[in-house]
Amino acid sequence: MGARALKTKITLNLALLLLLGMVSIDLVTMVTAQRNLIRSEITKGKAVSGLIAGYLIEHAAWEHVPPISEFRNQVGLALNEAGASCLVLVDRNRRRISFGLNRSAPEDTIAAFTEQALADGMARVQFTGSTFGFFWMQHEYLVIAAPLRRNGEVVAGFSLAFSLEGIYRSLRNSQQILFLYIFINIVILVFVGGYRVVKLYLQPLTRLAQRAEDYKEEDALLFSVRKEDNELQRLSSSLNGLLRRISADKQKLRATVASLETANAELRRAQSEIIRAEKLASVGRLSAGIAHEIGNPIGIVTGYLELLKQQEISEGERVEFLNRAQQEVERISTIIRQLLEISRPALGSCQPFSVHALIEDMVEGLNLQPFMSHIRLKSEFQAQADCAALDSNQLRQVFLNLIINAADAVSAKGTEARGELVIATENAPAAEASSGKTRNWLNIHFKDNGSGIPGQHLESIFDPFFTTKEPGKGTGLGLAVSFMIMESVGGTLRAESSVGEGTVMTVSLPVVPEPEESKPICRSPLGRTDVCSDALP
Repeated sequence: MGARALKTKITLNLALLLLLGMVSIDLVTMVTAQRNLIRSEITKGKAVSGLIAGYLIEHAAWEHVPPISEFRNQVGLALNEAGASCLVLVDRNRRRISFGLNRSAPEDTIAAFTEQALADGMARVQFTGSTFGFFWMQHEYLVIAAPLRRNGEVVAGFSLAFSLEGIYRSLRNSQQILFLYIFINIVILVFVGGYRVVKLYLQPLTRLAQRAEDYKEEDALLFSVRKEDNELQRLSSSLNGLLRRISADKQKLRATVASLETANAELRRAQSEIIRAEKLASVGRLSAGIAHEIGNPIGIVTGYLELLKQQEISEGERVEFLNRAQQEVERISTIIRQLLEISRPALGSCQPFSVHALIEDMVEGLNLQPFMSHIRLKSEFQAQADCAALDSNQLRQVFLNLIINAADAVSAKGTEARGELVIATENAPAAEASSGKTRNWLNIHFKDNGSGIPGQHLESIFDPFFTTKEPGKGTGLGLAVSFMIMESVGGTLRAESSVGEGTVMTVSLPVVPEPEESKPICRSPLGRTDVCSDALP
């Protein structure tokens, strides 16, 4: 369809160009022919007017007006032989004598030309009347006006009028022949020209297009044209070179993609190892305090077991000792369970859970840690929607890093310093969400009254291995890992701090939208079932 449409367009344009060119040539030819014929008619008219003037001077009886009928007949014969349409004679007394006038000849206009020649004694060529030429309206008569002299004195004036209709008729007849010639030429030239254009250009282009559609990378010969295709051979060579370069670039691109996939897999493995290493470092720090905390309940349980060995104790005391021993065992179980929850590997579970319940579990366990003994943990839950659908273990790791950093910041103020860490939550409207998406967000603020972070370090705290702690007390990976985790779950982590006043670390999480019929049931990381708060509208 494309080749046929192109052939049709070329044929039509070629025919139009040929038509315009030939019509232009025809117009120039006919105008030139008309001008030459009229010049020839003027030359003939001047010669005839000279002969008529001699005849009039020789035979006219000027004292007898009008002339005798014999003279009129002789003048009429002379006009017919000369091909003139009419003759108008005016003497010095303004008497007018006309010969051979017909109804269409403008006698008054011709008489006016005659009187001008009589008055100034000069011959002139004039045109008058209007008739259709061969393309448009043109003059109908050629008028030769001249004075009539006898013995050097102007005795009269005369005008000869020649009709130009014969010239126009001859041109129109020639025009019909030219139109036929133009039509035949256009048909022949369009056929021959279209055939040559199709053969020289369209057929090679069609072969190139077909070859491009059937191209396969394993083809050795891509585009081929014949030697007579001229410039298309250069186009074919250029296309061949282009496709070879594209094929080579594809090979390089495949190799680059494979290399990037390998590097990406290695990067993911390294990232997992970094997160695991940071988690183990945090667990190691917690283990020292937990070992001390477990020792006290074990000693108490041992004491109650010794008391139970005595025979003289009553049944009521035995039951009381057993209940107290059970409470201490449950306390040990709680401490161990909290440690396991903190060190549990991430399984990628994204079931909805209550963030408030997660924070409460962590606060309950961390209150038993020695490094938190000088810090008062306080929770201020103002958020109505706290259900998040992401990996709870990763979020626990982020919260643990932020709490440990807050404890270190308070400790940096001195061993006697009493600190406070407030964990506050609030919901951010969709328009205030940092990602700009139309969904509700949960902001968790970790506010401590520690030593704060200097302004020049604030922009670098999320960089890997950047730390302001003393050697051996920090790896510089805690905040970097936390920032990385928050980005991976679609949240954000940002910091605000003033030296000597404290630091506010803010975690922003997308919350689960409110269901249409009922509230979602969220499970806390410890297995309890908690009802999520309502999501914001």
